[in-house]
Amino acid sequence: MIIGQDRAVDRFAAAWEHRRLHHAWLLAGPRGVGKACFARMAATRVLADAAGPLVDQPMPLTPTEHPIARLLAAGSHPDFRWLQRLERPAGGLARNISVDQIRSLGDLLSVTPSMSPWRAIVIDAADDLEASAANALLKMLEEPPANTVFFLVSHAPGRLLPTIRSRCRRLDFAAIADDAMTSLLSRCCPEKNIADIQRMAQLAGGSVGRALAIAELDLAPLEAEIEAILRQGDADNMRRAKLATSLGGKGAADRYAAFLDLVPSVIAREALAMTGEQRGRALDAYAKARETAVLAPRLSLDPGATIFQLGTILSSVALPR
Repeated sequence: MIIGQDRAVDRFAAAWEHRRLHHAWLLAGPRGVGKACFARMAATRVLADAAGPLVDQPMPLTPTEHPIARLLAAGSHPDFRWLQRLERPAGGLARNISVDQIRSLGDLLSVTPSMSPWRAIVIDAADDLEASAANALLKMLEEPPANTVFFLVSHAPGRLLPTIRSRCRRLDFAAIADDAMTSLLSRCCPEKNIADIQRMAQLAGGSVGRALAIAELDLAPLEAEIEAILRQGDADNMRRAKLATSLGGKGAADRYAAFLDLVPSVIAREALAMTGEQRGRALDAYAKARETAVLAPRLSLDPGATIFQLGTILSSVALPR
């Protein structure tokens, strides 16, 4: 089940129950709060109900033994597509979802659905669409085929084309409340004690995905180093250099990605306790760090240089000595 997102789930469930399903849904909210998971589960349920028999469980649940659920789990359902950034031959992910990927949907949309009258398409994330791909998608949303539902996952919906947003019904996914986070993490990480669980929940800022990454990638020491630079500065550049060395190599790609996500969130959290000029510096640093963290993977910027740049942004918040 999707934890802590009852309002979004109920809105979609009501639309499907009355068969008043809008053709495109914008799933908006922070990373790691269940948007992509809901998209897959909702698509599975729509296709399962459409193929029959109707599923006798609350939306968006579908029994794993249902034939349609098995097809989707195997990646072989002919009426379903999941689009995301592709892996590059040299390793890592492509910078964007390409226009060719969007155009490939034409093969799906030009033929009659195979298993039922319905088709489902998930784009994870719509934020990753290159400009030409966004325009190609817009044409599909402007003239949607019958009985086709699009799920557009977005961590920053304000960056999408206004014309795309206007053609979607929006479902907002909120940061998960502390009690729900603690309960979920206790089940996911039974080896952790309650103090560790609470610390993970605090660092994660309402994102289960981020909390699990903290546990898996041992991000607590990294978060402590970010806090240290933010509070004390880095006059001799040693802390920045240490981070660049430890996170800049190919073997540290996952921790580097987590670092990009972590820096803006730590600045935002620390800014709440600041006042006056320092808070102003923190808000300015947050905007710069967020922009850097978003652009770095898209532009394939050098990790070491990016880490050093983010360290410099963090240092700018520290009180002058």
